[in-house]
Amino acid sequence: MTAPVVIVGTGLAGYNLAREFRKLDGDTPLLLITADDGRSYSKPMLSTGFGKNKDADGLSMAEPGAMADQLKAEIRTHTRVTGIDPGHKQLWIGEEAVPYRDLVLAWGAQTVTVPVQGDASDAVFPINDLEDYARFRAAAQGKKRVLLLGAGLIGCEFANDLIMGGYEVQLVAPCEQVMPTLLHPAAAAAVQAGLEGLGARFHLGPVLNRLERVGERLDAHLSDGMVLACDLVVSAIGLRPRVDLAAAAGLETNRGVVVDRTLKTSHANIYALGDCAEVDGLNLLYVMPLMNCARALAQTLAGNPTSVNYGPMPITVKTPVCPLVVSPVPRGLEGQWQVEGQGADVKALCRDAAGNLLGYALTGAAVAEKLALNKQLPPLLA
Repeated sequence: MTAPVVIVGTGLAGYNLAREFRKLDGDTPLLLITADDGRSYSKPMLSTGFGKNKDADGLSMAEPGAMADQLKAEIRTHTRVTGIDPGHKQLWIGEEAVPYRDLVLAWGAQTVTVPVQGDASDAVFPINDLEDYARFRAAAQGKKRVLLLGAGLIGCEFANDLIMGGYEVQLVAPCEQVMPTLLHPAAAAAVQAGLEGLGARFHLGPVLNRLERVGERLDAHLSDGMVLACDLVVSAIGLRPRVDLAAAAGLETNRGVVVDRTLKTSHANIYALGDCAEVDGLNLLYVMPLMNCARALAQTLAGNPTSVNYGPMPITVKTPVCPLVVSPVPRGLEGQWQVEGQGADVKALCRDAAGNLLGYALTGAAVAEKLALNKQLPPLLA
C-alpha cells in the first residue's frame, strides 16, 4: 500500500495545502492529523466574532467529515503527534507508528504565556484557535470588563472587536506605542486614538504582576502599582512557532522550523509551511505568505519542484474604527520615513536614498492609496 502524504495541522495552512494538492493529484492517499476538532475556519476571523455576534459555530465553515469528503482524505481529530522518525519515514501517535511518503508540518504557532501570580491565573484566556474562542465566549457570558494583555496587532484587533460586542476594554503592554514592531509611531498614534475614541483605555509601560479574585471581580495588579478591576483577561502577548517536536527529531530550527524556498526542511521528504515555518529566514504569521506557500508546496508534492516567491505583502489590520494597512520594510533594506496627514488619516512612507518606496503605514482615509503604492513596493522574496 502506498504511504500517504501526511499533513499535521488543519488550520488555514493545512487545509489550503490539501486543497491545492488535490487540484493536482486526486489519487495519492492523504492523511491530515490535528490536535483540535478539525473544523475548517479562518483564523483571522477570531478577532471579528464579537462585533458580528458570532459564536464558534458561526465562525466554522465546515465540519471535519465534510472536509474529508471534499479532500478525499482521512482526517484524524483530537490526535497528538508525539514524535517524528525521519530515518524510517514515520511519525508516532503514542505507540502507533504512521508511515508517510511526504510529511508536512503545518501545526502553527502557540500563544506566548507569562506566569501570573495570584489565585486567578485560570481567568487568563489565550485565543489562538476556534476551541479557545469557544471557551472564552462561554466565560464572557454575562461579563462586561475585559483586560487585554498586549497591544500588538492581535491585541488591537481584539480590543476593537470586543468593544463593538459591548465590552469595556483596557489594554496593558510593556511598550511605548501600539504595534511597536510593526508601525511607524504616527500611524500607531492614529490607531490608539481611534480605539480610545471607542472607549478603550491603554496602560502602556507596565506589565501584569498579579491577578486576584475579589468577590465576583478580578483585581489586576500592575508593575507600576496600579490596580485595575476586570472580569476576564485575554492574553494577546504574541505567538511563538511550534518547533519542539521538529527539533527533537533533529530538524533544523531557529525562530521557526527552517525550510528552503521549496519549503523543505533539513530532512528529505519533510516540509513545513504556515506560522511554524521559517522560509529562507522569514517567519511571517500572515495569510498571504501562507497561501503562496500552499500553492508552491502543492506543486512540489505533485512532482513539480517549485520555489516560493513573496511579492509585496501588505498586512490589513482589522481595526475598523481606524482602518490600517501596513507594508513593513523588507529585511536588509534601510530608508527614511516621511509622514503626511494628521488625526486618523496618516500616510507614512519609507523610501531609500534613491527615492524608491520600501514600505508604508496607511491609516484612515489614506488606506485608499494602498493599491497604487503596492505597485511601487519591492518583493519580500524575489
